[in-house]
Amino acid sequence: MAYTRPRGDGYEICVSCGYDSHGKRIKHYRYWSPEEGMTQKQAEKELNRQAVLFEEECNNGFQTTTTKFETFAETWINDYAPLHLKSTTFERIAKVRKRVYPILGHLRMDKITPRHIQAFVNNLSKQGANERTGEPLAPKTIKHNVTFISDVFSYAVDMGILQNNPCAKVKYPRGEAKEKNVYTPEEMTSLLIKLQSEPLKYRTFFTLMAYSGFRRSEMLGLEWKDIDFATSTITLRRTSNYTKEKGTYTDSMKTKRSRRSVKFPKIVMDLLSEFKESQDEEMLTIGESWLESDRLFVQWNGEPMSNNTPYTWLKRFCERNDIRFCDIHSFRHFAASAMITSGIDLLTVSRTLGHSQPSTTSNIYGHVFEESSARASEAITSVIGL
Repeated sequence: MAYTRPRGDGYEICVSCGYDSHGKRIKHYRYWSPEEGMTQKQAEKELNRQAVLFEEECNNGFQTTTTKFETFAETWINDYAPLHLKSTTFERIAKVRKRVYPILGHLRMDKITPRHIQAFVNNLSKQGANERTGEPLAPKTIKHNVTFISDVFSYAVDMGILQNNPCAKVKYPRGEAKEKNVYTPEEMTSLLIKLQSEPLKYRTFFTLMAYSGFRRSEMLGLEWKDIDFATSTITLRRTSNYTKEKGTYTDSMKTKRSRRSVKFPKIVMDLLSEFKESQDEEMLTIGESWLESDRLFVQWNGEPMSNNTPYTWLKRFCERNDIRFCDIHSFRHFAASAMITSGIDLLTVSRTLGHSQPSTTSNIYGHVFEESSARASEAITSVIGL
């Protein structure tokens, strides 16, 4: 039977669940406070509802825990995360917990509410949250922080320690969507023309990126066995990533749908064939110093190329040729925009990019689809002529 009593600004709910082996009564407690603006009648009604829900949870075997968030999170990090998270994600956790622990680390797991998480998110969205720039944290960075908290709570729910994840009800502040920095068709054409006088390795790398929309990690993970010259297709099977602890390492694809095969035009396949011949000659010249990795994009001795090398090279190339620098990922955005404006359907674009689901593509490139649709409508109008 549940009973309640006033405690501070809210109420303490207590449920008695029989006796332990020593004859001591087992009691479980939960604190609840009315939302701002509730009338007395509304608060009493909701309190009764919360008491009933809590009693049901206790009767179903749910038990609260006095474990502090930081203590439980460290257990999750040591026992669970290394086996189930990618190394890049695991490395990011080390950064975000420095921001999370001072706010939530001292609180009991069963005492943390959606209000605590929401207040944390709101503070990260205020000026000064980014200590380096004095600006609010970027939306993506805020979500990384909450994802860490949510993963810890999800693990607690899976282990039967808690019943609910308080992060489920968190709302992210609306921010202005930043316009993606993407090369125009004219800029990309100019860039590819100027690449003709550059080393074949980089000419191949950035031409393939422009035609494929592959992620940088996918490009660096490509091996010659992935190239089927007979069918003009490339199959993505792995990625190449970097962390400070592991250095450059091979990893699995980002999602199940990231593993895909894409067909390419003759101009790309001819360039890859030329690059393969050049790399084979280079391997023979270097001899025993060459470290066979089968990777397309490698260092001078055959070792996989560093993840930062393409970015650094492109930035210097753009500076030398007075070209606007739009970073590596802009090539992926360009390929996506080119497909959409050419009338390729959403599902095909999504599969080509390796998104986990079409909604991801729609969320990222919805504005491009809208612009393309508007042009289609204008084309129909011009034909009808009314």
